[in-house]
Amino acid sequence: MKRFLLGAAVYITAMAAQAEEAPLWMRYCVISPDGGQIAFTYKGDIYTVDTGGGKARQITSSRGYDTHPVWSPDGKSIAFASDREGSMDVFIVGRDGGVPRRLTSHSGNEVPVAFRDNDHVLFGAAVMPDAEDMTFPSAQFPQVYEVSTEGGRPVMFSSVPMEDISISPDGRSFLYHDRKGYEDAWRKHHTSSITRDIWLCTVAVGRERRFRKITTFDGEDRTPVWAQDGKSFYYLSERDGSFNIYRSDIEGRNITRLTSHTGHPVRFLSAAKDGTLCYGFNGEIYTLKEGEPAKKVAVSIVADTYDRHLVKQLKSSGATEISVSPEGKEVAFVMRGDVYVTSVEYKTTKQITDTPEQERDIDFSPDGRSIVYASERDGLWQIYQTSLVDKDDKLFTYANDFKEERLVNSSYTSFQPQYSPDGKEVAFLQNRTELRVLNLKTKAVRTVMDGKFEYSYSDGDQWFEWSPDSRWLLSGYIGHGGWNNKDVALVNASGNGEIHNLTQSGYTDGDAKWVLGGKAMIWKSDRAGYRSHGSWGSEDDVYIMFFDLDAYEHFRMSKEETALLEEAEKKEKEEDAKKEDEKKKGKRNTDEKEKKDVVEPLEFDLENCRDRIVRLTVNSSRLGDAVLSAKGDKLYYQAAFEDGYDLWVHDLKENKTSIVMKNIGYGAMMTDKKQENLYICNSSIKKVNMEKGESKNVEFNALFNYRPYEERQYMFDHIWKQVEDKFYVADLHGVDWKGYYNSYRRFLPHINNNYDFQEMLSEMLGELNGSHTGARYYAPGASFQTACLGAFYDNEYTGDGLKIKEIIAKGPFAVKKTDVTEGCIIEKIDGEKIQTGMDYYPLLEGKAGKKVLLSVYNPETKKRFDVTVKAISAGEQSDLLYRRWVRRNEQLVEKLSGGRVAYVHVQGMNSPSFRTVYSELLSEKNRTKEAVIVDTRHNGGGWLHDDLVTLLNGKEYQRFVPRGQYIGSDPFNKWLKPSCVLVCEDNYSNAHGFPWVYKELGIGKLIGTPVPGTMTAVWWERQIDPSIVFGIPQVGCMDMRGEYLENKELQPDIEVYNSPEEMLRGEDRQLEAAVKEMLKTIEEY
Repeated sequence: MKRFLLGAAVYITAMAAQAEEAPLWMRYCVISPDGGQIAFTYKGDIYTVDTGGGKARQITSSRGYDTHPVWSPDGKSIAFASDREGSMDVFIVGRDGGVPRRLTSHSGNEVPVAFRDNDHVLFGAAVMPDAEDMTFPSAQFPQVYEVSTEGGRPVMFSSVPMEDISISPDGRSFLYHDRKGYEDAWRKHHTSSITRDIWLCTVAVGRERRFRKITTFDGEDRTPVWAQDGKSFYYLSERDGSFNIYRSDIEGRNITRLTSHTGHPVRFLSAAKDGTLCYGFNGEIYTLKEGEPAKKVAVSIVADTYDRHLVKQLKSSGATEISVSPEGKEVAFVMRGDVYVTSVEYKTTKQITDTPEQERDIDFSPDGRSIVYASERDGLWQIYQTSLVDKDDKLFTYANDFKEERLVNSSYTSFQPQYSPDGKEVAFLQNRTELRVLNLKTKAVRTVMDGKFEYSYSDGDQWFEWSPDSRWLLSGYIGHGGWNNKDVALVNASGNGEIHNLTQSGYTDGDAKWVLGGKAMIWKSDRAGYRSHGSWGSEDDVYIMFFDLDAYEHFRMSKEETALLEEAEKKEKEEDAKKEDEKKKGKRNTDEKEKKDVVEPLEFDLENCRDRIVRLTVNSSRLGDAVLSAKGDKLYYQAAFEDGYDLWVHDLKENKTSIVMKNIGYGAMMTDKKQENLYICNSSIKKVNMEKGESKNVEFNALFNYRPYEERQYMFDHIWKQVEDKFYVADLHGVDWKGYYNSYRRFLPHINNNYDFQEMLSEMLGELNGSHTGARYYAPGASFQTACLGAFYDNEYTGDGLKIKEIIAKGPFAVKKTDVTEGCIIEKIDGEKIQTGMDYYPLLEGKAGKKVLLSVYNPETKKRFDVTVKAISAGEQSDLLYRRWVRRNEQLVEKLSGGRVAYVHVQGMNSPSFRTVYSELLSEKNRTKEAVIVDTRHNGGGWLHDDLVTLLNGKEYQRFVPRGQYIGSDPFNKWLKPSCVLVCEDNYSNAHGFPWVYKELGIGKLIGTPVPGTMTAVWWERQIDPSIVFGIPQVGCMDMRGEYLENKELQPDIEVYNSPEEMLRGEDRQLEAAVKEMLKTIEEY
């Protein structure tokens, strides 16, 4: 990585010169206007090389990431993006290097796309659309801004999203490819409405612009570059299967293919004035002149580098899971994929594994001398055990001699090992769902529950637990088709196939634990809690089920009855002990120990166990882990009612609930053998005395050997294997996945940062032609975010200050009386004067949520005054812009329909969005209207299709009419009148699924543009490096005709497109068409 956030660290290699004769993964290559040089990005720095090849010159060198170089028209300067100040900003440097100069300062990401002329750079950034623009307000649709090469205030160049802009030789027209919404930028081989098209924008009279779509191919057309004749252009297209270079006239006709690369896409097209083309292919750079063969540019690099192959770090946080030793003296934990053991009382910490791969699922053996865990080595998860060798060693923390052995030798994924309480066996999962047991003495392995009775959505989502007598297991269970309402099963560990569904519930039950010596279990269930509309999620409670009638009766006793019983039992034990002492005189003490260690086999009364269920928690909540005390009188649990997770205790005898600790986070809880102390893991480790409720940190000092190149190699292998195992169809859309493994793996030695690593992963995953995939890198970003004031500024105003064009409802100026009105000019921010052309963003740096003093001038009244407002974050302003967009649509529908048609927008396929839609749709203002437009455009998905179609598919069957007064109808909780659904290219995932179901059931018409086929459930998996995440589309949705919805485009009943000109004028043809259709339907209804 180019940047590290470390505690104490020792760097094994410092900055040094490094030579590479055949570098790979050279990205964002761009040829100079005179055709003499090529600029490119390699390992996070900018280089230039002669077009004929040779030794590259290093233009930038920093610990930041420098990328996206762009040449000035005169070839004297290079603009580029860099995160050296936190977020991506635009910098400029001379063609021969030097000290780069920062041009932009906003905390959002800004990336250069072109030079307008030698003195101005165009860059993309999601800051603020134009006030009139009807484009959906989202970071998915960044604007284009213009900034001077001397810096200063950026000026909006285009509110319409434009990517890869190419300016015509006469400067009056520019080509670009569009951005219609979300899809991974590196996805390949897909044909749908979301794919990019090439547009021509021409400057007409004044600032008016005219737009024309040039390409019409259903797949990807991108990166247009003007030819020098000004009448044609080059571009990249997948029209013949793989990205290659094509030439077309400006009408989109007379298309000629210029390259014939296969296997990998052509990227990063650029052109010099002499007609020489430059592009990237398979990690290398090529040039091309029409009529001649393409030439690979031979590049050698000698560069200053900050590469580190080993970084030693001392860490005191970052634990992701724990296991407590039986005596409670040690805690084993996993940190960044390695296993450690630390003393509970001291910071002394011993590293057990030291691999670039990942270990997880740790468990202490009952005798405390071994630790079992899963490790993914050589591309396969297997079970390993590390044990103390020296018999005199009692604790891992102070031992030096360990032995690691592999317990399972199979060709199948095996993980989540767990020792049986007698220490003789280890249960584990094979192929993620098959529950198996390994006998440690004989090494024999048996299956105790077939994998068909479970489904693993994400690794680690399965659970099971041994019974105290080591003869049974509690496990998750879906039975036949019960994925959405899981149960708890009792499984015979002998492997005889005996399985009992204990919960038999239509709700979701899971995470069961044995309690009271195996006479009962506690588990989580959502049967009584708040249930989410959309996606997965609900509030849970902890329940207890008794397998023993006596234990059930004991549990139900009052505090007084319990005290009397315990006193009687105590006396009886004392008397029995005296009798035993007399009998045992002269006998060896070992006989007594052997008797104590004997665990009697459990007996279960299962016939009526569901009649012996008690709810333990008083209030449903977003529930974490839970632990019941040994006596069964206190329940400790993690719950989040408002903000984060707190630790609560409920006294079951006193029926009192109290908070033990605030803000403990979400994580696993476990106790020591005597159940005296509770241990919680959430990056740090906490120990809680269960009797006193007192807590302390279990501190550790863990030496971690960070090997970035080896870790990236492991993550690459892991991701490749996850796709092979879990992609929603076994044939992986017919791609040569093993071939792509070899093709992309060779780039790893040439990647030293997560930006490049993420792109390489996305390129490989993009070969699958699947939705919901690609990799993400969550960079640290700016330390201080740029705050917002909740106003549109006049983009035509050129004087000092910021002239307010519109105050956004519910923003800082709208929530209090300020006398600030539209047309006012903000002259100062916190006493700093805003001069003409000055970049004012630094004045708002880090001020979100804080009071800001503004000096304001009102040109209408000629008065100057000061006002204090509380600035808001970019996220808060984005939410206000969304609400403004919805209100504009509501007002337009109200106007066009004469108040007869209602309008609602579904922001996401989730519970909050459904509740908003339900509230708005069935409110008095809308339920009296005659039809509704349900707008799902720009919805990113979730899981709400069934709730929405049920809401919109109501059929009136009776009315309530006391004494002739109509007061309501049944069903009262559904829409009973006509409806239609608005859709667009940016509908994704379940926002494809809902309109598909709506159309399939014949509820109404779809209006808008075709919707890409993306109705597939995804798991976004965080990696051993938590800043890297990737997606697997793993649950395909199949219609009743046996066809998957993935890659099956949904066609609207009425197809309507919004042009850029209309959007900029504040018009919405799709919404107008929906109103027209609803008025027509009303007349026919």
